Amino acid sequence: MANIEELKIEYEELLQQLSNPELISDWEKFQKFQKRKGIIEKIIEKEEEIKEIKNKIEENKEILKVKEDSELISLAETEIKQLQEKEKALEEELQSLLRPDKNGATEGAAVIVEIRAGTGGQEACLFTGDLFRMYSKYGQSQGWQQKILDSHPNELGGFKEIIFEFKNGDIFSKMKYEGGVHRVQRIPETEKGGRVHTSTSSVAILQKPKGAQIKIKPGDLKTDFYKASGPGGQYVNKRMTAVRITHLPSGLVVTSQTERNQLQNKENALAILAAKLLERKEIAETEQISGERKAQIGWAKRAEKIRTYNFPQDRVTDHRIKKSWHNIEKIMAGDLDPIIKSLQKIEAD
Repeated sequence: MANIEELKIEYEELLQQLSNPELISDWEKFQKFQKRKGIIEKIIEKEEEIKEIKNKIEENKEILKVKEDSELISLAETEIKQLQEKEKALEEELQSLLRPDKNGATEGAAVIVEIRAGTGGQEACLFTGDLFRMYSKYGQSQGWQQKILDSHPNELGGFKEIIFEFKNGDIFSKMKYEGGVHRVQRIPETEKGGRVHTSTSSVAILQKPKGAQIKIKPGDLKTDFYKASGPGGQYVNKRMTAVRITHLPSGLVVTSQTERNQLQNKENALAILAAKLLERKEIAETEQISGERKAQIGWAKRAEKIRTYNFPQDRVTDHRIKKSWHNIEKIMAGDLDPIIKSLQKIEAD
């Protein structure tokens, strides 16, 4: 079983290797290092949590030595018991992470989800936030791990754009149906006249490349660093941690500003770039194979309207299979299984 201190040394070495621009040209190696770094990060974080709980237990034990306040002693005894149970659970999780078979486990292909506000101004941004929360809750119900790669929030709590990753599961077979334009019809909170507004958000489902699927040359990249900002241009970080990468041959530009350090934001941006390059490659290959549109439902183009969420009528309609479902609040809370299963059934027939 690995020693924590040795893992910390390995972690520092991985950070140095990942900061080497030449490593990008070997995507398979880059991903291997990234995955290993993520595993060690979880171990270090778990160890820190355990240390914090141990300190809290000791603080409560000090309270027990003062026998003047019986109520305070009772509270301390209760908290010690709860903390000890939590410590035991965390220790088990840590031991599980330290097992070699866990570290070498095969994960399902990761998927990157990109949601952008379309027509409708602030209401479109709010709808983008609603879709993000819907997918997040659905991902939780499926046991998927989620990580935000980039986000551009607005002043009202929505998003102009948000990009995140799902991993650890059979994700693409379910999420592939979500690509396209999603339309919402509802009365915005800011609408005083009670009129129903129509807004849109576009969703792109990108597979994360594996191994040699995509080759990125360091010389093809232009990397800029800038200050991460929040709604209204307000700085959320005074250091130059946000990253913008331009892929010169394709003209693709990707950004990431969600993490507190440059390296992690650079990794996130590279993951987005690789997924977008793979999407372009697959579209080009599909068009070469046949001039006809691919029949698979899951490959809807970004500009195609696929679904309408009608709040006044409590109805969600998928236009590809001309089918509707009621109880919109339940669907927006992540209950996507009935819709996805219907799409899977139609595609399988």
